Amino acid sequence: MQDHKICFFNRSSVHYRTNIYMLMDKELPCDFYFGDSRPGGIKPAPLELLSNVKGQLHNVPIGSFYWQKGALKLLRSGYTDLITPGDYYCLSTWLMLLLAKLFGKNIYLWTHGAYGDETGFKKWITLMSKKLAKGVFLYGNYAKDILIKWGIPAEKMFTIYNSLSYDEQLPLRKSIQPSAIYGDHFHNDNDNIVFIGRLTAVKKLDQILRAVKILKDKGVQYNVTFIGDGNVRGKLETMTSELGLQDSVWFYGALYDERKIAEFLYNADLCVSPGNVGLTAMHAMAFGCPVISHDNFPRQMPEFEAIEVGKTGNFFKENDVDSLAQAILDWKENSGDRSTVRENCYKVIDEKYNPHVQIEVIKKAIYQ
Repeated sequence: MQDHKICFFNRSSVHYRTNIYMLMDKELPCDFYFGDSRPGGIKPAPLELLSNVKGQLHNVPIGSFYWQKGALKLLRSGYTDLITPGDYYCLSTWLMLLLAKLFGKNIYLWTHGAYGDETGFKKWITLMSKKLAKGVFLYGNYAKDILIKWGIPAEKMFTIYNSLSYDEQLPLRKSIQPSAIYGDHFHNDNDNIVFIGRLTAVKKLDQILRAVKILKDKGVQYNVTFIGDGNVRGKLETMTSELGLQDSVWFYGALYDERKIAEFLYNADLCVSPGNVGLTAMHAMAFGCPVISHDNFPRQMPEFEAIEVGKTGNFFKENDVDSLAQAILDWKENSGDRSTVRENCYKVIDEKYNPHVQIEVIKKAIYQ
């Protein structure tokens, strides 16, 4: 490893990646540079936990694009390998990709890769960035398969998946026990649906309420708990009343205590995410909760791959509330033993979606 000096740089730091940042800091000769902007609603990583944060890059807006002031000097430094998300809107990263060979540097993109619906210029720009990079870290095999079909060599792509606070979650998972958290609140023994995340329009959370109403009219009762806050909470509360679901919907609000989150997710029967599922799937499965989301994969986030029909969740036809209601009902009738489902969820997280898998993927790519 002494022959490599690695640099990771990004537009900003994000809290949910703290575990992988720390492993890179500990196990790789890696320095970090983060930009000075903050994505809306995303908590920054506690950079004081990293020993090799070497500087801050200044993100300068240029219309719809931006330039990272200070990034180009990384090419002229002693780094052999540079890892970046490769944001299409970052003009300085594009210039670095174009100049990398001239400076004898290897640039790796850590990216979604492709969704499968790209055409024309968007497809061209997607492929160009992958061709210029030394290697590409992808969040899932769906994108990898698409890029292979489009001509990107399989050997330059590495599926790195994604991760949350695995090292904090694992001890909780091993110690948690069933509790009456839902029974004590709702005073019934109905099955429980949970959603965890920001309550925003893009999540299409009204579809959960409409689906539960359809099931209620068929005599199938569910409780729903929303963990999180956001700008559509008021609308959801109003809809809850209009649909007559006041006694079976709990707006818990924002929650950051991982121990309490574990209790909610472990004891729920289902996590339903009608919009793009993203990190919600990983958080739910980390504590043994199966997930239902929509089936339009080109419009999904890469984490949809964690859902294995009949084992760790189910899919429904996008924006079709009747299909969502049926998917929920199908899961209730066919999912089998709850403890087996928990183990299925744990297996996905343990084998793919954790920082220890990710650090080995990075090592394989750089030191192969």
